[in-house]
Amino acid sequence: MNNSSLFAREGYPFIAYAVGLTTLLTVAAWRLCSTVLFIPAGISFLLALFVLYFFRNPERTTPSDTTAVIAPADGVVIVAERVPETPLGVEAMKISIFMSVFSVHVNRVPFDGTVVDTFHHHGKFFDARDGRASCENERNGIVLEIAGGIRIAFVQIAGLVARRIISYPLVGDILVRGERYGLIRFGSRVDVYLPVNVVPLVKLGDKTVAGETILAKMC
Repeated sequence: MNNSSLFAREGYPFIAYAVGLTTLLTVAAWRLCSTVLFIPAGISFLLALFVLYFFRNPERTTPSDTTAVIAPADGVVIVAERVPETPLGVEAMKISIFMSVFSVHVNRVPFDGTVVDTFHHHGKFFDARDGRASCENERNGIVLEIAGGIRIAFVQIAGLVARRIISYPLVGDILVRGERYGLIRFGSRVDVYLPVNVVPLVKLGDKTVAGETILAKMC
């Protein structure tokens, strides 16, 4: 996924619908001189602004340090700890980022590597901040093999409102840090799993910027 347009392409249908509805209601209210129609037109206009804001797709500058693992999502760090059960099948350092409906929802690749596995699990829709979300919610994951045969994983997780996970990489694809690879609608989280010897450079409550914030550095 390498979309450098102002808005994420996944949002084009929503943007077109919101803008079209606003235009239709506004023209109808003006042509009919209807004060009543101006109310839904105004509501539709506000909705269109929110849709444009939600699907914004800003450019980001990825750090030049090739050992840096960067944030795959905008949001707030809600987990930064070692966990025994992971998509890697071994204990790992887990860093989780919660995205609200006001966050940029385009997800970015955290490290250079080759996709060796992808998985999708149907599940529930607990609040993304709930501890059960990582193992029980709808989710889509990627396992990446980096230099030295080391593997990391990053998992998009649906939340209470989010019901649509979009992820483009396939097994065998070579990914580059900072490039766009997917999106989640509307509010959710992304979990990153790293080797246990990696020391997080973020803590609980820290805000992250996808493609820019350094989560940790590979040894």
